[in-house]
Amino acid sequence: MSSQIPTSTPYTWPHDSSLSPSTTALIIIDMQRDFLSPGGYLHSQGYSLSRFQALIPRLQSLLSAFRAASFPIYHTSEGHLPHMATVSSREKHRSSVNGAQIGSQGPLGKLLIRGEKGHDIIPELYPLENEPVICKPGRGAFTHTELDAMLRCRGIRNLVVCGVTADACVNSTVREASDRGFDVLVLEDGVESVNEELKKWSLEAIRVEGRLFGVTAQTADVIRAVESWNDR
Repeated sequence: MSSQIPTSTPYTWPHDSSLSPSTTALIIIDMQRDFLSPGGYLHSQGYSLSRFQALIPRLQSLLSAFRAASFPIYHTSEGHLPHMATVSSREKHRSSVNGAQIGSQGPLGKLLIRGEKGHDIIPELYPLENEPVICKPGRGAFTHTELDAMLRCRGIRNLVVCGVTADACVNSTVREASDRGFDVLVLEDGVESVNEELKKWSLEAIRVEGRLFGVTAQTADVIRAVESWNDR
């Protein structure tokens, strides 16, 4: 069986043919109500959610494949504790100017606050008990979290990354992972932004200089590679 994804560009991934449940993990970025549901943080800023809703079925298929083949899975969610001690004055000001102030009351509870309905992962992708949820106060999943320690304790060195948004939390996490020596693959049709142009250039920023931060591939190709482990 192949231990790589030959359709990734410009080189097959992982570069060292080490695709396996003991070395490779799926990271699903911020598929939470605040970013995907009416009344959440993104919707409160006037953005359409249709692009994000269309992403859900693909990630359901991806998640099912990783679970069936016993690959480790990590979910992330962006948000702050109710006392909001991790929200800087600049972040408070920025979110207020943008029309969705962090901590303000919305239909799903206080925006981007842990424990509120909006902070929770959507039901379609809800984590199992053995799937850690990395609660992060900012965009990158490694900053001020225990994700790096969790991955290294399990010997993980390859990451498949998907979720929202491509330009913010996905890109920040991919760059952090690259700087920590992880071999990263980003799903081209498994990430989204508020518009197509922003998504396009977010992916291009990852692929710059011969895939400086990681390679990209289609969800279906990754699913096929992962499903091959069911026959081993």
